[in-house]
Amino acid sequence: MITGTSEHCIGILILDTAFERIPGDAGNATTWNFPVRYKTVRDASALRVIDGQAEGLLDAFIEAGHELIRDGCSAITTTCGFLALYQEQLAEALPVPVATSSLLQVPVARRLLGRGRRVGVLTMDASRLTPRHLASVGINETIPMEGLPRDGVFWKMIAENAPIDPEALQAEVLEAGERLLSREPEVAALVLECANMPPYAAALAARLQVPVFDIVTMVDWLAAGLAPHRYPWGA
Repeated sequence: MITGTSEHCIGILILDTAFERIPGDAGNATTWNFPVRYKTVRDASALRVIDGQAEGLLDAFIEAGHELIRDGCSAITTTCGFLALYQEQLAEALPVPVATSSLLQVPVARRLLGRGRRVGVLTMDASRLTPRHLASVGINETIPMEGLPRDGVFWKMIAENAPIDPEALQAEVLEAGERLLSREPEVAALVLECANMPPYAAALAARLQVPVFDIVTMVDWLAAGLAPHRYPWGA
């Protein structure tokens, strides 16, 4: 599927899932203001990537990335922040820019904040987001994190393809953000690891009064670099 009007196309490696992806989700083409093309990576279920640390899937992601590039994509991203594990390998293997995870924004967001303020991460599962994931995208410090309950609506959607309830999903994300800031009041910016969370980013920023970065802010930035704005005096 291709949407948008820019001459550049972003290739999106999508997990092998069946749940509905609403506007704002990285897997919904209407989320983007530029052309995107999707390629499902077979057998890359959310559970295999999160709980199984994406073991044994690297070659499949590389092959799918090459296919998207052959189809004309100028950069590659994914629909799961836990694929931070493969950032270096995919960037080495593919001849275009690769942004595997919204977590790539954590070091930049940290530089935006003064002393004593920190970046927090909301993730599907804080116990599964390891120092190895963080180091793979240049995070070499302890990061305040909060996960979503494994028996909650978000996990049922991801793992069981349960019918989507956006209001309940948003409530769960807001509760996670409130728990994090209550426990870690020095958090002054958030990065959403999960590429299914952006539909709720605006509500989160309004509720917590902190900037929120996610897969959409990252890929929008990447796309802007591929196709800089043309000003009236230029060609």
